[in-house]
Amino acid sequence: MKIVIIEDELKAAKSLENLIIKLRPVAQIVAKLQSIEGAVDYLAENEPPDLIFMDIQISDGLSFEIFKSVEIHCPVIFCTAYGEYAMDAIKANGIDYLLKPFSQDDLQAAFEKVESFKNFFQQNTQPDLDGLLKRIGLDEGKKSFLVFKHNKYTTVQTEQIAFIYIRNDSASIMTFQQQEYAIDQSMDQIQNLLSAKQFFRLNRQYLVNFSAIKEVEHYFGRKLFVKLTIPIPDKLLIGKEKTSTFLNWLENR
Repeated sequence: MKIVIIEDELKAAKSLENLIIKLRPVAQIVAKLQSIEGAVDYLAENEPPDLIFMDIQISDGLSFEIFKSVEIHCPVIFCTAYGEYAMDAIKANGIDYLLKPFSQDDLQAAFEKVESFKNFFQQNTQPDLDGLLKRIGLDEGKKSFLVFKHNKYTTVQTEQIAFIYIRNDSASIMTFQQQEYAIDQSMDQIQNLLSAKQFFRLNRQYLVNFSAIKEVEHYFGRKLFVKLTIPIPDKLLIGKEKTSTFLNWLENR
């Protein structure tokens, strides 16, 4: 198996290479590339690899730009520090991912998935890049919401929203001015409209603006306790299974 790594962090690229060789000793790392330009040149001039590991954000832009310049028909595994919203988008396009920091078990699972679907990647199809870029929130997301209160329609600017939460089985917007508005959409629908860089789904009930987060503390059972800049009716806890994703989002947004 010939493998190309596209990653601008040398330490991360080397760590990934070591894990690959450990799990697939016969694999060949034929190239480690650090930029979109370098990746395009290499893929255009050399024999196609069997597998590509590709970071999303690299030194000269977003790696999705590579697909616009060269045709890639082998499996691509994105290595990303984005949150679960981005991962769902990538999975919907039939491409696997590794969430940084990833483990040996994560890499093994990715290899197994690629191997089980290798015939799929041999088809002459390109991923829906425009849809992918839109869904992972690399644009600014929805700028405002139309709400109805006191028999009047008004708009709430997204930047004014501190958090959105479930109250009495319905979603409600809470602004930084502590004004509350009911909204006739599900949390999943709302999440898909917002920038994944600005808003994070802490749990089933809360979708929080980065600007509303005051501090984060460790809590019992390897959970995280999130404190906001305004009062909230509930204690915001993040389960241990999401702590790594959340901390990566805080660091890389």
